[in-house]
Amino acid sequence: MKATIEDVARVAGVSTATVSRALRGLPSVTPETREKVSQAAASLDYVVSPTASRLASGKTSTIGVIAPFIDRWYFAKLVSGIERVSRSSGFDVLIYSLERLDERERLFQHRLVKERVDALLVCSLPPSMDEVRSLQQMNIPVAVIGAEVDECNSVRIDDVQSAKTATGHLINMGHTRIGLIAESPLQPLSFTAPRDRRDGFLLAHQEAGLNFDSSLEAYGSFTIESGERAMGELLSKAQPPTAVFCESDEMAFGAISAIHRHGLRIPDDISIVGFDDHDLSKFANLTTIAQPVQLLGETAAWILLEQLKEPTKPRTSTVMPTQLIVRNSTKRLGSDRAGAVIGAFGSI
Repeated sequence: MKATIEDVARVAGVSTATVSRALRGLPSVTPETREKVSQAAASLDYVVSPTASRLASGKTSTIGVIAPFIDRWYFAKLVSGIERVSRSSGFDVLIYSLERLDERERLFQHRLVKERVDALLVCSLPPSMDEVRSLQQMNIPVAVIGAEVDECNSVRIDDVQSAKTATGHLINMGHTRIGLIAESPLQPLSFTAPRDRRDGFLLAHQEAGLNFDSSLEAYGSFTIESGERAMGELLSKAQPPTAVFCESDEMAFGAISAIHRHGLRIPDDISIVGFDDHDLSKFANLTTIAQPVQLLGETAAWILLEQLKEPTKPRTSTVMPTQLIVRNSTKRLGSDRAGAVIGAFGSI
């Protein structure tokens, strides 16, 4: 059986934290203790992680970041938070961008990831079981941003509850015919946020006693252009929605463009709610769910840095809060149905 750091600590008669510091070459360990730990590790054939080897040899330490896109607002904000914390702690950041399924499969199996980084952050792409096993073989700390994975540290928001709150706001405004601009279920990279936000949207309907008309769902790809196309589809319906929930602000920006192009007014003719609180949302007067994107990246980076200092530190699952920001893109719908459904949600 492969020796663990706990085994080395027991044989050397020190704490696991001391073993970690000694094997990583940190100066806070006496020469006598360092020798004792080294002898214990050798006697147990304990394999020092690539992180420890690099730190002990004085090589630059690096946090790797796997992200599906680097040219989109959300991921740029995440990386900004990760870099801010990493660089302030003396770590470089190495970004692996992938947009195709074959790139993902190759990257999670690639030995160069293991050889180049001391810790790894996976953004919005929850690893499969095979990928988790591959990550575990790297013997480095791993954290996932935007999803919960039992075998990894995770930092996320509650997408289900947040989308439910956004949709509940529209229902509280008296809207019963609500459209949804969602990510296509055929997206190959297996994001969980779109699915969870759709679940929250449907849950809000269910708890209010409303039936969702599935013909009012149109698909985008979290871009402005796709949101504009999807909104055009909804407006072409014989009975278009009176309000729309968009799974991202960027799709909401596209939806706003389509509404204006059709000669309609927001919110007089149709209400719009987005998700993210993009930097441009306040200028578009967009009601949205604000999530602390940069803070998600900062928090995940701190968790990895702490685990590098203390490898036996238990894995953590952190859920960050979100907030409904009400602006001028939503308006109460005058209808007899409004009073009946408002009570289902109360004040959100």
